[in-house]
Amino acid sequence: MAVRKLKPITPSQRHKIALDYSDLSKVEPEKSLITSRRKSGGRNNTGKMTMRYIGGGHKKQYRIVDFKREKAGVPATVKTIEYDPNRTANIALVFYADGEKRYIIAPQGLKVGDVILSGKGVAPEVGNALYLGEIPLGTMIHNIELKPGRGAAIARSAGSSAQLAAREGNYAVVKMPSGETRMILTTCMATVGIVSNGEHMLVIAGKAGKSRWEGRRPRVRGVVMNPVDHPMGGGEGRASGGHPRSSKGIPAKGYKTRSRVKYSNNYIIERRKK
Repeated sequence: MAVRKLKPITPSQRHKIALDYSDLSKVEPEKSLITSRRKSGGRNNTGKMTMRYIGGGHKKQYRIVDFKREKAGVPATVKTIEYDPNRTANIALVFYADGEKRYIIAPQGLKVGDVILSGKGVAPEVGNALYLGEIPLGTMIHNIELKPGRGAAIARSAGSSAQLAAREGNYAVVKMPSGETRMILTTCMATVGIVSNGEHMLVIAGKAGKSRWEGRRPRVRGVVMNPVDHPMGGGEGRASGGHPRSSKGIPAKGYKTRSRVKYSNNYIIERRKK
């Protein structure tokens, strides 16, 4: 997908940069693969606000995406490439040879009419899902499982990918999008290619109203609040606010919050870049 800059005929369009959706299929979502999605407004089950700056937004229907790709050996034909309001990446509707329909995350370069496969012994081509033990070293991958059979958890957003760097025994060494290098079991699945819609990072809303359409309320800086509302609030005049920290009082800018005894520490070879 490309981006388009609008003519500055209104103040909101002067700086707006939008995505060009002309490459996507002009179809309604598959009815059998959508479900309703209730908004929380940032409130928990007792009605208390637990997440600030969430609320409103356009109504959305959730597209059920297949992150497991467990239909091994059954070829699937790509019928449409569609927009998904619930994620930054585009999704693809695939028809399996046995008649089943599913949505998958669309990788970059996947086109309508392409045939994809998943499972053991599949060719490492764009859109195919394989075990990490069978993917050639150096391949760019996405939709990576962390535990076999649980479904993809890593590299699912627009333009993201990881690289298969090496294999050591039962583990594959994967360089993550964050720069972290970690070990993942070779029996975990991953999809070949880079996630589509990499230009999403170039989008500029242009006006506050677009953020409200997406369910984001205005975010207020802590230093302009009162002491009752934020640890950095209060003071006479334009006070700096003291040490930077979150509304819960956790220090920011370098303070480590990761547990020293987290189970996955043993699998991380190199931490992400600071």
